Amino acid sequence: MPEKRGRRGPGACWVAVALVLAMGCREPRPALRPLAPEAVVLAFGDSLTRGTGAEPGESYPARLEALLGRRVINAGVPGEVTSQGLGRLAGALRETEPALVLLCHGGNDLLRRYDRGALKANLEAMVRLAWASGAEVVLLGVPNPGVFTSPPPLYPDLARELNIPYEGEIWRRVLTDPARKADAIHANAEGYRAVAEAVAALLSRAGARP
Repeated sequence: MPEKRGRRGPGACWVAVALVLAMGCREPRPALRPLAPEAVVLAFGDSLTRGTGAEPGESYPARLEALLGRRVINAGVPGEVTSQGLGRLAGALRETEPALVLLCHGGNDLLRRYDRGALKANLEAMVRLAWASGAEVVLLGVPNPGVFTSPPPLYPDLARELNIPYEGEIWRRVLTDPARKADAIHANAEGYRAVAEAVAALLSRAGARP
């Protein structure tokens, strides 16, 4: 009897249909415009952006500037909470006129156990303020304090709701690695290098990095 080939049972057909439907319903990956040679990137946040725990030239914005070949302005203020950041952002946008904002904020809200609904609302307001200035936004998630688990769900939820690129793993990986930490809540030079490389990779995937 000749061997039968190419026939599929009903179960296999249903699997194929499900895969097609899943691919058709998948949300597109958020994309960014390519950064022009003269483009300015604004790294906005608190001490993690400033680079506490390392020398000024070893912060993640400084490392990222070298990787991108684009100007990256370090607008990190240690100890700042998101309500203060929201009040500061408009001036920073007017002063720097960035094409892209890297938003990494909320660690101090989490440390002080501020209301997480307010934290998310402040982050959203900052994203929309950046949009109103003409800048695109990338969100970096900050892990919970203490054991440094993954960032609270409010970060990926907000990125998904606003359809913006999101990096939610690099700070967790850095701040759970003693070799890349300066203290309990800050990276060292090697840690900031890893953050810069992760952000550069995200920008490449999103189409912004040349």
